[in-house]
Amino acid sequence: MDPHVRKQVNRDLLRLEENPRPLGVEKLETKEKLYRVYVGPGKNYRAIYQIRDEVLLVLVVKVGDRKEVYRRVK
Repeated sequence: MDPHVRKQVNRDLLRLEENPRPLGVEKLETKEKLYRVYVGPGKNYRAIYQIRDEVLLVLVVKVGDRKEVYRRVK
Protein backbone atom coordinates (compact mmCIF):
# COMPACT_ATOMS: atom_id res chain seq x y z
CA MET A 1 0.00 0.00 0.00
CA ASP A 2 1.31 3.44 -0.92
CA PRO A 3 2.61 5.37 2.15
CA HIS A 4 0.21 8.27 1.50
CA VAL A 5 -2.75 5.87 1.32
CA ARG A 6 -1.57 4.00 4.41
CA LYS A 7 -1.42 7.24 6.40
CA GLN A 8 -5.01 8.12 5.50
CA VAL A 9 -6.23 4.58 6.21
CA ASN A 10 -4.52 4.63 9.62
CA ARG A 11 -6.11 7.99 10.41
CA ASP A 12 -9.56 6.63 9.57
CA LEU A 13 -8.96 3.47 11.62
CA LEU A 14 -7.94 5.51 14.65
CA ARG A 15 -11.33 7.22 14.52
CA LEU A 16 -12.92 3.84 15.28
CA GLU A 17 -11.35 4.14 18.72
CA GLU A 18 -13.74 6.99 19.56
CA ASN A 19 -16.75 5.68 17.63
CA PRO A 20 -16.64 2.03 16.48
CA ARG A 21 -20.06 2.38 14.82
CA PRO A 22 -19.75 5.56 12.71
CA LEU A 23 -22.28 6.76 10.19
CA GLY A 24 -22.09 4.52 7.13
CA VAL A 25 -20.85 1.40 8.95
CA GLU A 26 -22.45 -1.83 7.77
CA LYS A 27 -22.81 -5.02 9.76
CA LEU A 28 -21.83 -7.96 7.56
CA GLU A 29 -23.76 -11.19 7.62
CA THR A 30 -21.00 -13.38 9.01
CA LYS A 31 -20.83 -15.65 12.03
CA GLU A 32 -18.00 -13.51 13.48
CA LYS A 33 -20.27 -10.42 13.60
CA LEU A 34 -18.01 -8.32 11.40
CA TYR A 35 -18.50 -4.72 10.36
CA ARG A 36 -17.38 -2.83 7.25
CA VAL A 37 -16.45 0.83 6.97
CA TYR A 38 -15.03 2.92 4.12
CA VAL A 39 -11.50 4.21 4.74
CA GLY A 40 -8.62 5.90 2.95
CA PRO A 41 -8.46 8.47 0.17
CA GLY A 42 -11.71 8.70 -1.73
CA LYS A 43 -13.02 6.04 0.64
CA ASN A 44 -11.92 3.45 -1.95
CA TYR A 45 -10.66 1.06 0.72
CA ARG A 46 -12.62 -1.06 3.15
CA ALA A 47 -11.84 -2.03 6.71
CA ILE A 48 -13.42 -5.21 8.00
CA TYR A 49 -13.47 -5.31 11.78
CA GLN A 50 -15.02 -6.81 14.88
CA ILE A 51 -16.28 -4.93 17.93
CA ARG A 52 -15.88 -6.57 21.32
CA ASP A 53 -17.79 -4.30 23.67
CA GLU A 54 -17.17 -6.50 26.71
CA VAL A 55 -13.44 -5.75 26.60
CA LEU A 56 -13.59 -2.36 24.82
CA LEU A 57 -11.77 -3.66 21.76
CA VAL A 58 -12.03 -2.92 18.04
CA LEU A 59 -10.21 -5.69 16.17
CA VAL A 60 -9.40 -4.81 12.55
CA VAL A 61 -9.46 -8.07 10.61
CA LYS A 62 -8.64 -6.86 7.11
CA VAL A 63 -8.04 -3.64 5.17
CA GLY A 64 -7.88 -3.53 1.42
CA ASP A 65 -9.05 -2.21 -1.89
CA ARG A 66 -12.80 -2.46 -2.29
CA LYS A 67 -12.38 -5.00 -5.10
CA GLU A 68 -10.30 -7.42 -3.03
CA VAL A 69 -11.18 -7.03 0.65
CA TYR A 70 -14.20 -9.34 0.78
CA ARG A 71 -12.37 -12.41 -0.46
CA ARG A 72 -12.15 -15.08 2.24
CA VAL A 73 -14.26 -13.05 4.69
CA LYS A 74 -17.29 -15.17 5.46
